[in-house]
Amino acid sequence: MNGDRPISTVLNDIVGDIQNIVRSEFRLAKTEVTEEMGKAGSSAVMLGAGLVMLLFSALFALLAIVYALSLVMPQWAAALIVAAGEGLMAAIFVAVGIKKFKAMRAPPKTVETMKENVEWARQLTK
Repeated sequence: MNGDRPISTVLNDIVGDIQNIVRSEFRLAKTEVTEEMGKAGSSAVMLGAGLVMLLFSALFALLAIVYALSLVMPQWAAALIVAAGEGLMAAIFVAVGIKKFKAMRAPPKTVETMKENVEWARQLTK
């Protein structure tokens, strides 16, 4: 009985199936991108919190260390030593935040299924 179907009906079914596949791919992509954005958000929060805490602790720690070092050396030298140490700690926090951002990746399921869909469409047109 399937052999009695007109070509227009078969083509309409194919177009409908392709539309359903594309819609499903968009839903999957949206879900995966939302998940990755959540990870990016938590990475940004971690980076921001680290930088804010570093700023506050740096202000008080720098002041205390500079005062302590100025008892045994010139004030400018004490301030320079403390600034270098705080710069090193800031670099560590920034490096951890950047590493978390770089750990984000493209949505793997969507990429794989899109490749499969392209191959499937190629097979249909042959």
